[in-house]
Amino acid sequence: MTEDLTHAPTPPSASAPDDGYDLVVVANRLPVDHAVDADGSSVWRRAPGGLVTAIAPLMEADEGAWVGWAGAPDVEHEPFDAGGIRCVPVTLSSGDVERYYEGFSNDTLWPLYHDVIAPPSFHRTWWETYQEVNERFARAAAEVAAPGGVVWVQDYQLQLVPAILRRLRPDLRIGFFDHIPFPPVEIFAQLPWRNQVLEGLLGADVVGFQRKADAANFLRAVRRLTDRQTRRHHVLVPTPDGGTREVRAGAFPISIDATSFDALARTPEVQARSREIRHELGNPEVVMLGVDRLDYTKGIRHRIKAFGELVTDGSIDVASVTLVQVASPSRENVGAYMQLREEVEGLVGRVNGEVADFGHTAVHYMHHSYPAEEMAALFCAADVMLVTSLRDGMNLVAKEYVAARSDESGVLVLSEFTGAADELGRGALLCNPHDIDGLKETMMRAASMPRREMRTRMRRLRRQVLENDVALWSRTFLDVVRDRATHADLSLEERHPDSYADETLA
Repeated sequence: MTEDLTHAPTPPSASAPDDGYDLVVVANRLPVDHAVDADGSSVWRRAPGGLVTAIAPLMEADEGAWVGWAGAPDVEHEPFDAGGIRCVPVTLSSGDVERYYEGFSNDTLWPLYHDVIAPPSFHRTWWETYQEVNERFARAAAEVAAPGGVVWVQDYQLQLVPAILRRLRPDLRIGFFDHIPFPPVEIFAQLPWRNQVLEGLLGADVVGFQRKADAANFLRAVRRLTDRQTRRHHVLVPTPDGGTREVRAGAFPISIDATSFDALARTPEVQARSREIRHELGNPEVVMLGVDRLDYTKGIRHRIKAFGELVTDGSIDVASVTLVQVASPSRENVGAYMQLREEVEGLVGRVNGEVADFGHTAVHYMHHSYPAEEMAALFCAADVMLVTSLRDGMNLVAKEYVAARSDESGVLVLSEFTGAADELGRGALLCNPHDIDGLKETMMRAASMPRREMRTRMRRLRRQVLENDVALWSRTFLDVVRDRATHADLSLEERHPDSYADETLA
């Protein structure tokens, strides 16, 4: 169930330390969603998502503050406490949402950073609003951070915040984490405001990425597009007093609360629901599963096309193998996403119309979001997990599937273009989703994998996911920002400097 955290927002003076908060997180959204109960009372509920799960325990332990948008335009909220976290809302107008969020963030940066799978749009008014909103977020963080405190800025919507914070509060330690890919310089260079974005990021002390290749792309962009000097995984940035400071760029692959998800998947209720799902599907021999936001980066069309061809050419019998595709709604006001939904639903309809049999549906398509309990049951019910992203910063669904498979069964088919492929490639079956014939072969191999090989691969995957959880990710990043990391806590490229040097020094 969703946790109700507070009904009456408390004023800032009720719990705020006199000198501010030692840890401040700045993200596009607050860790809570606002709702109104049936009796008309205001309530804040813990928001879903990996970022909230990752950072909330740290915030609660450190009495931290979280700066973000409450999710509804043109609504002002006073700061309040929720679940041990000080929430500092930033107000966005409907115009801000249209230009900063739907426009520049999701119709300019998102497609550009995902290898231009869809063409990005460059509008100066969007950029102007992006600057204004980033300034607003930075000022809110500067007001609540304690002297010498740590501010952790999250993701591509807020890339200018670090430099603005550095100007406002040079006493702070500032970290930035990019949850999505950082593109090669040849693609990034298309952005008309490329230098401003780089300078914004260089306001941080540490700039973190999902993969070492992303960190290398960032360093190449700095070398190619600015006059900043780089030294291995550091950038030298001049300071107002005539000195220099070092900005560290590194790989910090994010993860999930693996132990909790493993425990959830083991509960009798989830196990019973898993069996019920297979029964509702007609008890097929093999259930293939795709779980994604409805996004053009996720390779949903490629996956359905490959499955449809396998059925059409007789490699798969719909009486024994079925595909379940969950596509949760996403950015439905952006034109590219509206078009994608039409294309995916049309493709599903064609496949089912051509190959479905009485009593057997080839593709079960659900355009919904589901609670964690239902997702865990789906993962337990699926024999093959299809993660066929065309480009993905990490893809936590792959890790959730692994965490749910306590019986050490199941096969993960994983795109080589995901960040997860770096960590899970030795246990998953890697694929190139653009190669439909190759994808079909991989799907068939997964569906017929011998039990012994399946168990060996899943054991390897589970060891990786359970040992490298989200708590380790957040602790490692913050220790590096605070400059107190031990050798065991160093980011990925520092643990393997020889493999990283070729990329950063090329």
